[in-house]
Amino acid sequence: MSIKISLGFSKWILALPALFLLPMTACSSRGSQLPDSIGTHLFTSVELPSKLSFAGEEVPLDYYDVRESLDREIMSAMYFQSQTIRYIKNAPRYFSIIEPILKSYGIPEDFKYLCVAESGFDIRAVSSVKAAGLWQIMEGTAKECGLEVNSEVDERFNIEKATQIACRIFKYDYLKFGSWSLVAASYNSGRGFIDRQITQQRVKSYYDLQFGEETTRYVFRILAFKLVMEDPEKYGFAIPKDQLYPIIETKNVEVNRPVTDWATFAIDNGINYKILKMFNPWIRETFLKNPTRKTYTLKIPVKGFRTIIH
Repeated sequence: MSIKISLGFSKWILALPALFLLPMTACSSRGSQLPDSIGTHLFTSVELPSKLSFAGEEVPLDYYDVRESLDREIMSAMYFQSQTIRYIKNAPRYFSIIEPILKSYGIPEDFKYLCVAESGFDIRAVSSVKAAGLWQIMEGTAKECGLEVNSEVDERFNIEKATQIACRIFKYDYLKFGSWSLVAASYNSGRGFIDRQITQQRVKSYYDLQFGEETTRYVFRILAFKLVMEDPEKYGFAIPKDQLYPIIETKNVEVNRPVTDWATFAIDNGINYKILKMFNPWIRETFLKNPTRKTYTLKIPVKGFRTIIH
């Protein structure tokens, strides 16, 4: 195969990527016949499950649009490998905190995957509309629900407290919609929006409703994370257990006074400021005025400055 000068410089440039992607045998005298084995990677789709549920509710996989939507999100999870591997590695650490809280509120365990869809386990995540934390809670919602949000403290970044608020929202929405898939959709796009769509379209199932792209993909993204993270090897992720990020044992230290300097506080507790912020991302300043003498509970790694993994 050759490039003729008459193609012109611009066309020659456009043709270069295709040339580099072709196997060498395709340029031989045998024409375009490819060998039985080429390269080291095989990109493929996967067979969808015959049955699937979300929060105990059956997903109608006999609908072709539902199957294709799920297929899209599974492929996205499979072929964004670095991101999905990070989710799988982080899961034990964060799910160990989230799962007991979901259970205590009577929320189906599948909602832990909603957290992955919202923030990807990025504890410091802040969206373009200023939703924050693992559960991407808006400031107004946080304050209405009793969380402290100011320049020194933002409890949306407190995993336990934010998860409790998310659970309260889930329970309230379930009383309204009676469907966990609609509860998830409502968390993404808002209760009022979902209510209007049900009224306008005269159907009550998430899988029958027409939404914008974000909400249309949302529950399917959660389902894809559920499938891949529950059975990683089936979807091509062979991650040894010893490579999962460990759960770091912590102790609680209460503070009910002003803190002049969090770095000094950290050193006094056998760690540094970096580790203090890692385990207490709700701290937003280098100090705490605390004029009301409110009691704050901080997490401090039991083994101190560093935990050595053997």
